[in-house]
Amino acid sequence: MALLPIIKVEHPVLRKKAIKVTNFDKTFQQLVDDMIETMIDAPGVGLAAPQVGVSQRLIVVRLPDDEESKAEYGDQAGVIYVVANPKIIKTSKEVVDGIEACLSIPGYYGEVERYETIVITGQDRYGKDFRVKSKGWQARVFQHEIDHLDGILYTDIAKKMWQAKDDDTPADENVEAGDLSA
Repeated sequence: MALLPIIKVEHPVLRKKAIKVTNFDKTFQQLVDDMIETMIDAPGVGLAAPQVGVSQRLIVVRLPDDEESKAEYGDQAGVIYVVANPKIIKTSKEVVDGIEACLSIPGYYGEVERYETIVITGQDRYGKDFRVKSKGWQARVFQHEIDHLDGILYTDIAKKMWQAKDDDTPADENVEAGDLSA
């Protein structure tokens, strides 16, 4: 496995619609392994293939598995999801605002409205079809990563933005939503 460079907001691949995964060969398996390692090392809770310069419809998601996360997220904590060709097929009526950040846009946070619960279909790393129902923070992460596959960044849909303080928490300084988009 190898750590992959995470591309930043100005890179044009982040604005392209990614292509469907059709080949689940050895090269694809290596990409999956490298993306998981890169996401965990970053550290992040999700990573889309375009963020590592690969225009394919592939995401990896993993909520933290520390004791606090296990208490809050239960059986969602620590589970690694590899989803090729993900599609949101069902959403809750309820939407919630939440704070998001992105490995491709370091140093900023935004308030984004997302569905509270979603159902996703896709293929696992070997091409087998599956579906997953997701809620709360995990649903937010899935939606954020799926947006990347369509060339959408959270800054495009954020209600407001903040620049991070030195301790990597949101500062009180507002940044105009969309200002960071290439």
